[in-house]
Amino acid sequence: MSQKIRVAMLGQQFMGRAHSNAFRQVGPFCSPPLLPELHTVAGRDGASLTEFAARFGWANTTTDWRTAVVDPEVDLVDVATPNFLHREPSVAALEAGKHVLCEKPLAGSFEDARAMRDAAAAAAGRTFVWFNYRRCPAVATAWKLAREGRLGRIYHVRATYLQNWGGPQTPMSWRFDRELAGSGAHGDLNAHLIDLARFLVGEPITEIHGATSRRWVESRLDGATGERRPTSVDDALLFTAGFAGGAVGSFEASRLANPHQNANSIELNGELGSVRFDFEDMNLLHFCDASDGAREGGWRRIMCTHAGEHPYVEHWWPDAHLIGYEHTFTNMVSDVLRSLVGEEPVVPLCDFADAFETQRVLEAALRAVDERRAVMLDEVS
Repeated sequence: MSQKIRVAMLGQQFMGRAHSNAFRQVGPFCSPPLLPELHTVAGRDGASLTEFAARFGWANTTTDWRTAVVDPEVDLVDVATPNFLHREPSVAALEAGKHVLCEKPLAGSFEDARAMRDAAAAAAGRTFVWFNYRRCPAVATAWKLAREGRLGRIYHVRATYLQNWGGPQTPMSWRFDRELAGSGAHGDLNAHLIDLARFLVGEPITEIHGATSRRWVESRLDGATGERRPTSVDDALLFTAGFAGGAVGSFEASRLANPHQNANSIELNGELGSVRFDFEDMNLLHFCDASDGAREGGWRRIMCTHAGEHPYVEHWWPDAHLIGYEHTFTNMVSDVLRSLVGEEPVVPLCDFADAFETQRVLEAALRAVDERRAVMLDEVS
């Protein structure tokens, strides 16, 4: 019988729902060596928190996160709060000896991210960051192909994350305030692209060659006051980069890209082969083997739903019975629980130190925009 690990989660909105669902699904579907016990959920609105806890099966609620992260009955703290609220609870939980799961990006500011990395290095607890797209079976298959040498030396990375929800009709929230979010589409979307690129290529990014950003929506309606408030984040940010092994990369994030809804896509072109992934067709991976030659070469369409051949699929459904967004979170929880008892995850997990390297790239791109120059990653520490 699996042992239990008692979880406290901070936050009850979009990510709180996604994480709660994953904690509930992981036992019956993935049979991990530890089973999450939904001990406490913390949030600021006590009335809605009670309803949330009843819906998702949390045993206790609190409007004071500080009591949750030091509770001796809690083993793991899940930080599902906005970016600017990552540092304080994460550090407090680590100092209390807990394991910590934290939403991406690691923090709203570079200084907060550095403090979180340093706290994790000094702590006994393990850390993890919710870069869940690593755990799409198609992405994990691409990672395995790269590790097997099927792509050869990587020449070029093309990564785009395009959404369309950030138009002027969208009301003001913390996501449009640079003091709270750190950045706009950049930290929200480029963070995923940078993580995927580093993960798949297996090399650090060493230079931002250039970057540009734009903000077209200058103010938004505050639903609480009925007044318009100025925005201070990018609606889109693009940059080019260099990798340690010589590859070049282009990164593009926008929340004003009709008709794209959640087009998180990445393509790697190598000496021996190429892969291409788009989350809006998340069960598919396109693969090109350069040795096929001119007559038969081109993209192969791989449906990554065959158990035993495509990672994570054995936990779910028969061939071509498709999985979705929520399954990436469950797959990640499964790997986290296995790693906590010394087992290897299916593909590598992201900890605070790893996520800090992504934060360095985010920061370097922001500096490249602000200073209108190339930025070496050695400058960002």
